[in-house]
Amino acid sequence: MKVMLIQPPSSISYMDKVYMYEPLGLEYLGAGLKEDGHEVLLLDARLDPDLETAFRSFQPNIVGITGYTNHLAIVKDMAIRFKKINPDVYIVVGGHHATVGPKDYNIKAIDVVVLGEGVFTLREVIKHRMGGLGIESIPGLAIPGSEMKFTKERPYTPLDALPFPDRSLTSRYRHAYFSDWMKPIASIRTSLGCFGRCSFCALWSITGGKYLKRQPEKIVKELQGIKEEIVFFCDDESMCDIKRMDKLADLIKEAGIKKKYFLYGRVDTIVKYPELFAKWKKIGLTQVFVGFESFSDDRLKALNKDISVKQQEQAVKILNDIKVDIYASFVIDPSFTRREFDQLIAYIRKLKISYAALSILTPLPGTKLFEETEDKLLTKEPKFYDFMHTVLPTTLPLKDFYSEYARTLMKATPIPRYLKFISKFDRKRRLSTMKELLGVVKEVREGYKWHQ
Repeated sequence: MKVMLIQPPSSISYMDKVYMYEPLGLEYLGAGLKEDGHEVLLLDARLDPDLETAFRSFQPNIVGITGYTNHLAIVKDMAIRFKKINPDVYIVVGGHHATVGPKDYNIKAIDVVVLGEGVFTLREVIKHRMGGLGIESIPGLAIPGSEMKFTKERPYTPLDALPFPDRSLTSRYRHAYFSDWMKPIASIRTSLGCFGRCSFCALWSITGGKYLKRQPEKIVKELQGIKEEIVFFCDDESMCDIKRMDKLADLIKEAGIKKKYFLYGRVDTIVKYPELFAKWKKIGLTQVFVGFESFSDDRLKALNKDISVKQQEQAVKILNDIKVDIYASFVIDPSFTRREFDQLIAYIRKLKISYAALSILTPLPGTKLFEETEDKLLTKEPKFYDFMHTVLPTTLPLKDFYSEYARTLMKATPIPRYLKFISKFDRKRRLSTMKELLGVVKEVREGYKWHQ
């Protein structure tokens, strides 16, 4: 079988100017399919947007498309376009939104929806089709129709049972993957799930609240095959299992692997285990993505973040002392008043962090926050679920809210600190990056127009 796997473009183009990670999930799928002898083409539409030309040239029997909530309309449109070109092509949709909201893909152009980890599921679907068998006996599927049918639930696949992702499938794109100054960057998954129970996050619920992890020895073996100098651990929270990560650090050192690492770490994990982060610094830890989220204990409690402002300040000191950059994320609550925007700006400026990412608090389908606020939503239109537009009512008039959001983007990081951050970029990218940021700020300021 000829299988075409597609990473869709972002719903708003400027998101791909902020970061662009390799489509690791599709590389996993491709690896499994190639083990079964299938011919696989992975198309990253963020970099290679001419979908129809690629489709006509490759002439796939199967098309697999992944996507988040803000990709929903894009994915459905792709499926419809492909079916018009070749009504016999078999369209499979998977990914995050397929798992948390499969009924949203109940259209004629989509043949089957895969829930959860899809490596073995997709292999079974193709095997059944090749043998002329029905797919109703395959666990982990949603089958479109007048009423969507669901097959038996599939337990989440143990991570060590998966093949290594096939990065050769993205060889023509790899030079373009980046995160801020880190370019080119590779991604690796060492765990899935989180011990946290934040109300705005669906990741821990997808695994049934379990923290799934890979054995350190397998991670080291995969790292040895990665060519890029910078590696992003795209885990939901890398440091949850302290013993595992301590052992992994030892094995990386013993193997003589010299790379720079960027990973997620919770505030409370940093505070409890500073020695672990110091150990990782010695083997290449360069930057930690930390979810600070807010500037007050009351707001942190409302998000079920289970950390405090005091712990945030302790975490900053710990990472600054060992000279590991802090990429801090904060959420802009639609309920903010001008005073609270000012408080957030003042708090971020007070913290000595390398850079602050600011996104709008968004109740994604599959989260507790969505359940709590569903009756208040301004819209369920997928394009708004991009963390740059609000789907909840704002305290300020919409135009003023977006204006304050844009102001916060410009003011939260002091100029000297921002210039230090920009200095990490390759010289050729510094000016363009600054221009792109200004472009993002302009688009944010005009975000209210999306609601008209």
